Amino acid sequence: MTIAAISDIHGNLIALEAVLADIQANGADLIVNLGDTVSGALQPRETAQRLIPLGLPTIKGNHERQLLVGDPARMGQSDSFANKTLLPNQRKWLADLPETLWPQKDIFMVHGSPRSDIEYMLETVTEAGCRAATMVEIAERVGDVEARLILCGHSHIPRAARLDDGRLIVNPGSVGLQAYEDKHPFPLRMETGSPHARYAILGRVKDEWKVDFREVAYDWVTASEQARGNGRNDWCDPLRTGYVDGGGRNWVDRRSNKTP
Repeated sequence: MTIAAISDIHGNLIALEAVLADIQANGADLIVNLGDTVSGALQPRETAQRLIPLGLPTIKGNHERQLLVGDPARMGQSDSFANKTLLPNQRKWLADLPETLWPQKDIFMVHGSPRSDIEYMLETVTEAGCRAATMVEIAERVGDVEARLILCGHSHIPRAARLDDGRLIVNPGSVGLQAYEDKHPFPLRMETGSPHARYAILGRVKDEWKVDFREVAYDWVTASEQARGNGRNDWCDPLRTGYVDGGGRNWVDRRSNKTP
């Protein structure tokens, strides 16, 4: 059995279509979606319209929670744009999504960590920046989840870690946004260093899951121009380059999964 894991689409329909085409070309028995699906600067309504008929196993991300229960007057730009754009049936679809999901008995889906949808599972943020989490930190965040494969999103960084007990934790990366900066819990940047859409294909070899991280080219220039047209110049460089400022400091080395 093979599983395609997608996450953090953030309303980037152009990237999503490219990823779905790549999945079809490579073959997968199941596609799962790890949340943060529509909030962004691009096409929230159209992205929901594309996904709803597919009926993919899908969970809420922190952005779904924020746009559904937050005060519209206090929402961030991405959630506010989605909140104003989504149709009633699309909001209901989001509201009905679970926070976690077991698509099979040994596979667990969560957006952040089992403790919080805004906790990074495989990264640790300190005042000095972002680094790969240690195995001790990861094991503490995973807790007693008894699944051989644990899928998470949120950080937008493709990364995997296998605990001593054999559990494999995989973040497939982001379909729709390859760099961003935040202020919580400390000022940070997440940058993949290229504009390619990311997802992962997972296959079981005997009793162990193996992961193949995929990078997919798509028309990120058009996506960047869509963001600019929607008043979100802050998305242009991340979409075109995979860096927050178009080529500044790469906080995460995607080849070695180490921070500089």
